[in-house]
Amino acid sequence: SFVSKRGAKLPTLLLGTGEKPCPWNSRTEFVRAQHSTEMNQLRQFLVDTIDLQAEFLIARLETALPKMLAEAAPADRAGVKTRFERLTKTPQGCYALIDYVNFKGEGVLHTERYQGQGWGLLQVLEAMHGTSDTGAVDEFASAAKEVLTRRVQNSPIERHESRWLSGWIRRRSEERRVG
Repeated sequence: SFVSKRGAKLPTLLLGTGEKPCPWNSRTEFVRAQHSTEMNQLRQFLVDTIDLQAEFLIARLETALPKMLAEAAPADRAGVKTRFERLTKTPQGCYALIDYVNFKGEGVLHTERYQGQGWGLLQVLEAMHGTSDTGAVDEFASAAKEVLTRRVQNSPIERHESRWLSGWIRRRSEERRVG
């Protein structure tokens, strides 16, 4: 929807997906389609719209703070806003915010919780406690590790989310080096 509104032509594979978020029903179907005409069109579309994809990531972050502030407890709103703003003062912090909101969401949906505890950007910002702008990215990475670890601990056992945790944590640690 975002790229269509900006004039990009969607590949056939994405036309008519409607409410279905993915054109494949399983990983097996996805792998089987790797060399299809539709998949090649999709790859070309992704290459041709890199600038629009970046625009989307930034636009999503810009709408995240108001959503998070509306969801946060009134007593926590000023702290969440301050931590968010601390992160925006460096390229690494901006990247961390953009990546996390697109990786795990804003943290405002009650469907994205296990045992009443969410794992989105709001929960990471709430878990931060420092005040230094220079240490904000390290603090963010530590808070994200805490939140994602809690997610795995709270997740239903049958989901086996522990298999993803080391990759999630590595991703957060790598944000410290982006810049």
